[in-house]
Amino acid sequence: MNPKIFRQFHFGIVIFSCLFSASVFAQGIYYPTADSWERRPPAQAKLDAAKLKEAVDFAVQNESKAPRNLELAHYQTFGREPFGEAVGAFKERGDQAGIILRNGYIVSEWGDPQRVDMTFSVTKSFISTVVGLAFDRKLIKSLQEPVCDYSAPISVYNTGEKFDAAERFGNSRFINLFDTEHNRQITWEQLLRQTSDWEGTLWGKPDWADRPDKDANNWLNRKRNAPGTVYEYNDVRVNVLALAALNVWRKPLPQVLKENVMDEIGASNTWRWFGYENSWIVLDGMPVQSVSGGGHWGGGMFINARDMARFGLLTARGGKWRNRQILSEAFVKQAKTPTAAQPTYGFMNWFLNTDKKLYPSAPAAAFAHVGNGTNLIYVDPENDLVIVLRWIENGKIDEFIQKINESLK
Repeated sequence: MNPKIFRQFHFGIVIFSCLFSASVFAQGIYYPTADSWERRPPAQAKLDAAKLKEAVDFAVQNESKAPRNLELAHYQTFGREPFGEAVGAFKERGDQAGIILRNGYIVSEWGDPQRVDMTFSVTKSFISTVVGLAFDRKLIKSLQEPVCDYSAPISVYNTGEKFDAAERFGNSRFINLFDTEHNRQITWEQLLRQTSDWEGTLWGKPDWADRPDKDANNWLNRKRNAPGTVYEYNDVRVNVLALAALNVWRKPLPQVLKENVMDEIGASNTWRWFGYENSWIVLDGMPVQSVSGGGHWGGGMFINARDMARFGLLTARGGKWRNRQILSEAFVKQAKTPTAAQPTYGFMNWFLNTDKKLYPSAPAAAFAHVGNGTNLIYVDPENDLVIVLRWIENGKIDEFIQKINESLK
């Protein structure tokens, strides 16, 4: 063969081989469409069917013992805190439900995965997401910047309010989230990591009243920690971040999430994200509800297990869905980075398995979006597993993961 022709022929073979390999690789990464979700039998997904069933049966047998009436459950727990009255909606939950994905395909499903229920603090992961979208679009230039630099007058929507009331003369009608010397130092990252130690009251809930100190003498005289130094799980501060993000986006956060995330990943049209009866503000001439970061006082994300699984698959794939990077790799990397203040927590609500401290039976690279109930989106990138568990006893999660791992071939 003529050497020149041979070189051209060889070059063509190489190009074809590369294109073919790239095509096969792309086809190998499965994403469900909005209308369908393919299933795989356990054997095809390289799972032992009998052991997988044993894990699912274990989950069902360990359904949460808390009341299904979630309003009653609230008043038996958080509702007993100072100012713990409900200000948002509750919904009676259904049976335990769950989904197991391997390589993106459904290999097991139980309960009613289409039923919409509260998901409590898994909602916080959606708050992080809308903040991440703002960061990716340069609406927030740096997560290390003080949030006060993005502050604007926030007017509470209160129908029938009289602005000439003598008893309110001289008092501001605006919410100022960062008007103290301490709060002016707080950055976006510190709010995301729950290390801000923000001080104040929002929507009738003081920061100290959420999971209050056992010693009531410390409620009003607590030590102030420098922002970024101490981790504290606190829903008042989560709601501060939600309101700050609303101020940046200038449109309702559920709308931001729907247009930029949920529609893109093919989520249903049944999820709803609620705030409180008193968390309405006037934004550009319109009443807008500032949503909550969970169901601590009611409200938060109401969603089905299928949509939770889609969100879990998005985070498992590093914020990418098919050919679109919905959340930047840079933001996802930071979300999965622990801090010295709390090694098993990244951004809210990304729980990390650093040194296998969270779930000893799981790989160290695993992470989870967790809410009361227990509601769980568990992500194991090493084994390409995404699992949604709804209404399981929290203390049984690690044993369930152990059983799932035993089913892996």
